[in-house]
Amino acid sequence: MLRSFATRRVATTVTRNLRVLPTATRSFATEADPNANPITGKTTFGNLSDEDRIFTNLYLKHDYRLKGALKRGDWYKTKELVLKGHDWIIKEMKESGLRGRGGAGFPSGLKWSFMNKPLDGRPRYLVINADEGEPGTCKDREIMRGDPHKLIEGCLLAGSAMKANAAYIYIRGEFYQEASHLQEAINEAYAAGLIGKNACGSGYDFDVYIHRGAGAYICGEETSLIESIEGKQGKPRLKPPFPADVGFGGSWFAGFGRPRNSGTKLFCISGHVNNPCTVEEEMSIPLRELIDKHCGGVRGGWDNLLGIIPGGCSVPVIPKDICADVLMDFDALRDVNSGLGTAAVIVMDKSTDIVRAISRFAKFYRHESCGQCTPCREGTKWLETMMDRFEDGRGHPEEIDQIWELTKQIEGHTICALGDAAAWPVQGLIRHFRPELESRMADFQKTLASSSA
Repeated sequence: MLRSFATRRVATTVTRNLRVLPTATRSFATEADPNANPITGKTTFGNLSDEDRIFTNLYLKHDYRLKGALKRGDWYKTKELVLKGHDWIIKEMKESGLRGRGGAGFPSGLKWSFMNKPLDGRPRYLVINADEGEPGTCKDREIMRGDPHKLIEGCLLAGSAMKANAAYIYIRGEFYQEASHLQEAINEAYAAGLIGKNACGSGYDFDVYIHRGAGAYICGEETSLIESIEGKQGKPRLKPPFPADVGFGGSWFAGFGRPRNSGTKLFCISGHVNNPCTVEEEMSIPLRELIDKHCGGVRGGWDNLLGIIPGGCSVPVIPKDICADVLMDFDALRDVNSGLGTAAVIVMDKSTDIVRAISRFAKFYRHESCGQCTPCREGTKWLETMMDRFEDGRGHPEEIDQIWELTKQIEGHTICALGDAAAWPVQGLIRHFRPELESRMADFQKTLASSSA
């Protein structure tokens, strides 16, 4: 996730701080409602207007180069924003209520403030995670392909807030076009004096570099990403210290979404929908509305829905009855034992072999484990082996509880969150689709008995 870029240029935010949504688009609570937006009073969310979209060239319909970016409002009054100082930028970020868009949901303004300490002579670096290696996730690549200048300007503003000397953008090696467009935009920004020495004429020196990765999922974890940039094996480091310690917002942005779930978000919807897409929408939009409005609904109609993975393959699947009412934000999905993750929505209709699908995820995480932590190294192999058997029903009902216990031995016992990511899909399968596992095992035993008779 492009976590330090946040999702909005501070410049655009400031110009919209006083803008209020038209009454026709707002639904107000009749009395105090903890779910009401504290700025607009809205209690229903979604239907984001085009004028409020942050990323305006996701589908490459316009020029991604500097000339086109300037027409879309990038690099507008950037010098003035840098000159306002790091304290002002961090204050705006905190007021926005923005939480990290990579899955953990950590408050961005607070994270930025960790770096806002007196300089001690050591260089500071801003590291951008553009690896995007999780299956189902395809949003950051759209930013780099269509709106690269928005990213670079975000790097400059975030870097000035943290008193950083340079930004390193770690990009997935397979993203050839994305890296090409981004490097072209960086070259243009240097040539125009927007970055580099005296960036934007502000007196602040700031460089931006691209680092190509080798396509390892584990390098999406922040400390293993840093290890990879330094030329070492991509394996997570023990914490503390945390990278944010050693190593745009405002009221307009906070006017979207529920409390603690502010702003807009890129949702990438794939699977059994009529129109798979990546779309920017308001946080807290109902999941069903997101799919019906932007994807033309579930293939074969809503009644044909089996389940949805709402945040990429690392979060638990939720069944149709939960999907009908749940909101797409951190807290609502946590409350139904799933997660927003990267907001990579994977839709599965009733033609899906749900056991096989989760088994495929188990294979992915076993393959991507760096092997450093014993619970992950050994546990993901056992998950893969057991799920292979469960696909065909080659198991016994008591083994379902055994694999559940296995996931609990992996979850929370590793340096990084890959162990959790491997455990949660299996937990979601058992939580909501245990009867399918039991039925498959019973059918296999009947077939075995009849063949041996």
